[in-house]
Amino acid sequence: MSRASALTISWNDTPREAWDESHAGAAASYQQDWAYGVALKAMSPNVQVLRAAVLRADGSLAALAQIAARPFAMAGRFALCTHGPIWFGGISADEKRETYRLLKSSLPQQWPRLLVVTPDEAANEGLKELSRVMTGDATVLIDLTKDEDALRAAMDQGWRNRLSKAERSDLVVQKAGVKPAQYRWLLEAEAKQRAKRGYRAMPIDMTERWQDAKADGARGDKGAGLAVYRADLKRDAAAGMLFLIHGSRATYHVGWTSDDGRSNAAHNLLLWTAIRDLKGRGVAVLDLGGVNTQSGAGIARFKLETGGAVLQRAGAFV
Repeated sequence: MSRASALTISWNDTPREAWDESHAGAAASYQQDWAYGVALKAMSPNVQVLRAAVLRADGSLAALAQIAARPFAMAGRFALCTHGPIWFGGISADEKRETYRLLKSSLPQQWPRLLVVTPDEAANEGLKELSRVMTGDATVLIDLTKDEDALRAAMDQGWRNRLSKAERSDLVVQKAGVKPAQYRWLLEAEAKQRAKRGYRAMPIDMTERWQDAKADGARGDKGAGLAVYRADLKRDAAAGMLFLIHGSRATYHVGWTSDDGRSNAAHNLLLWTAIRDLKGRGVAVLDLGGVNTQSGAGIARFKLETGGAVLQRAGAFV
């Protein structure tokens, strides 16, 4: 009997505390965070959030997968596992293959149904028996376990020069408050940017719902799932950045800069401030979010020149 054949799957049986603990240790994506499922459900009541745990015969955890299911084509169901599953314990190729099979065969949704998975990795052996229906996106990951000197040395020379320029400027950087009223200005600025540039990301309206859901799992701590940074020139905001925190990983969520902020390289200083602060909070991986060298070449260059590692995800599979 192969090791993979001993895997079993259970749906919606894992307590939140156990899910959060496992998710945090794996430095997994925010789309696989329990709080994301709560926030998504609050935004879209017709979504059903399904949480699967895959166990080995010895009781150890092999995988977790959070899946959002929606109605489609009148009677059907479309289910999406975004940037998952999360793997544990030196997972083997056979175990990955069996996990995908179990997810598809036992998905608690009526037929007709379709399950799509978009793994948070470049490729894996378990995907060979699935069909790819879409190419994957790319992101930049910064390893915050490195010391500050190594992180700074890894930056492109031009990026580091702009950071030095910002450090010599009149910019005043502060870690901003996490009450919604204190960062709503940044969300409003981001909304205008998205409308102007035509790009999409996690809905801005989900930010407060995400924050509430993270606080619920952290005894009311409003700062458990967010970090906000602001740069001022004199009395005016020159730039801002907001990050989602999910266990030992954080993800860039929104950012804005004024013309004065741009000319003073405010975003370089804000990101460096965030790197140092998040590192101090125990975050191991900083995800800078999507990299699109065609429609967002300037933003992509900014992210790539930080010295982080590029992850080109494998794609979407059925």
